[in-house]
Amino acid sequence: MPFPDTYPALTRALQARGYEQPTPVQEAVLEPGHEDQDLLVSAQTGSGKTVAFGMAFAPSLLEGGERLAPVSAPSILIITPTRELALQVQSELTWLYAETGAKIASCIGGTDARREARALERGVHIVVGTPGRLCDHLSRGKLDLSGLRVVVLDEADEMLDMGFREELEQILDASPQDRRTLLFSATIAREIASLAKRYQKNAKRIDMGAGQKQHSDITYRCVITAPHEMERSLVNVLRYYDSPTAMVFCNTRALVGQVQAELLERGFASVAISGEMGQNERSRAIESLRSGIARVCVATDVAARGIDVPALGLVIHASIPSSSETLLHRSGRTGRAGRKGTSVLMVPYNQRRRAERLLGLAKIKAEWESVPTAEVIARQDAERLLEDPVLAEGEVSSNSLVSSLVERYDAQRLATALVSFYTAKLPKVEDIRPVSIEPPSRRERGERSEKGERARSEPRSYESNGAWFRLSVGRKDKADPKWLVPLICRLGGVQKRDIGSIRIQQDQSFFQISEDKVERFNSCRAGAEHDEVSIEPASAPPAEGERTGGRSSRRPSRGDAPRRERAPRSEGRFGKGAKTGEKESERSGAPRKRNAGGSRSGERSSRRRS
Repeated sequence: MPFPDTYPALTRALQARGYEQPTPVQEAVLEPGHEDQDLLVSAQTGSGKTVAFGMAFAPSLLEGGERLAPVSAPSILIITPTRELALQVQSELTWLYAETGAKIASCIGGTDARREARALERGVHIVVGTPGRLCDHLSRGKLDLSGLRVVVLDEADEMLDMGFREELEQILDASPQDRRTLLFSATIAREIASLAKRYQKNAKRIDMGAGQKQHSDITYRCVITAPHEMERSLVNVLRYYDSPTAMVFCNTRALVGQVQAELLERGFASVAISGEMGQNERSRAIESLRSGIARVCVATDVAARGIDVPALGLVIHASIPSSSETLLHRSGRTGRAGRKGTSVLMVPYNQRRRAERLLGLAKIKAEWESVPTAEVIARQDAERLLEDPVLAEGEVSSNSLVSSLVERYDAQRLATALVSFYTAKLPKVEDIRPVSIEPPSRRERGERSEKGERARSEPRSYESNGAWFRLSVGRKDKADPKWLVPLICRLGGVQKRDIGSIRIQQDQSFFQISEDKVERFNSCRAGAEHDEVSIEPASAPPAEGERTGGRSSRRPSRGDAPRRERAPRSEGRFGKGAKTGEKESERSGAPRKRNAGGSRSGERSSRRRS
């Protein structure tokens, strides 16, 4: 079904932008009979929602005419969660309503509020803004909502997640009661349904997610890498896929700056977007991406919504997203409006299970692969050069310079020069040894065997062939194997059975790692973020009987034999395993006081009584 031809000005604008057929959400919203109805629409990002509601409120705005007359108060209000999304919506509506003479203003944080107020005073037909700035103009009397005919809530779920419920209610309560309310959300959760029930009248519900595959135009891939080689691996992934435009998402601002510096150093034309940047900086970065000046954008999740770059074919998650929703919103920057895209999740091998759980929650199937090597990328570069349209389809020139080159140099030399010119502009490739994509064996993961029994292994002794490491915590920090063992496993990517002797001293602790796991442990340790403790290689700790800092080098009650820690007792008041006569504080895990000599006060009292 083509777009309805009710408003020729909009139809011509759509044709000029290459829109021939409406997307499913556009087709559903524009069905006959919805012109005067409130709509509650559930649709994923990148489905063409902006054009959908832009066409949906056309009857209320144009009222059958072709040109709009000047107005003193806006007729349409569109509320979005982020600045970028507001500017994107304003840009889309600008070309859609270009022939109608519609005046469109944005009201967003990080920009000059006085200039926005002057634009509102001159009169605009459509206002697009974020909740906080709109409430600010409303409280100052600069935003007049008395003439509103339609209110659109775009990405309503995100606005509620960001804590904008009070601002939304303030704006909607100040709007005329007879307005239309169009609510668009990725999901219809309980809070969304509650908001719709309060502010919409007999809303028509349109669910575009039922029965559809999540992000069907996006191919998901997981790249296994060593934790300490994440940035070098990222370089090779960017080179291998070679998208005209790519976005790299990081979890923190600090990581954005670090990755951005690495990419610039290696020759990538890149920009960065993060929360501490001003709106003008962020807008310039996005414009550089759209114009082709920059090919890579490194960003935090502030850019996970509201950025639509037509040539964006690749999204890379340099940090594993915190939730399945974040994964989907990041990936939704590509594969938009029927275009194909690729989403790559960089997975350190010690976080594979976390990534698998995340994909399972998002109901996404991904292909696992190792980091592209220099040889693989070289073959890919050769294929791209051989298939370049300039060579395969370009016209053969007969100008004098071409003739002179052909006469002076043979084909071998010309081809060599062509390859040199082609590769000179490409960023350098990192020489990385690929990591196996095979998941850990059942034995390494400690999972149940096929017979349903826990795979068991005898405690190992590493006194002769293991490596010692030092932790920066000791008895004064209440160091205890109960939490030291899980900490070592998490930061070092090893299992409990790979840990040998543990010796706890006053200011530090020593532990031993199996020789066959030392390389893996060092790799994970170098890539881990351990703010609370530090782990360093060490020589063997002092033997029993030696003294460090005036105290015994280890607890007298612990032997030299390698040990496997038992699971801690349950913490109930009379929990299983609690000993008769234990204090409540001891059963609940609280540390017991020691006297100056290091013995427990309870033990000293017992001796005195005896």
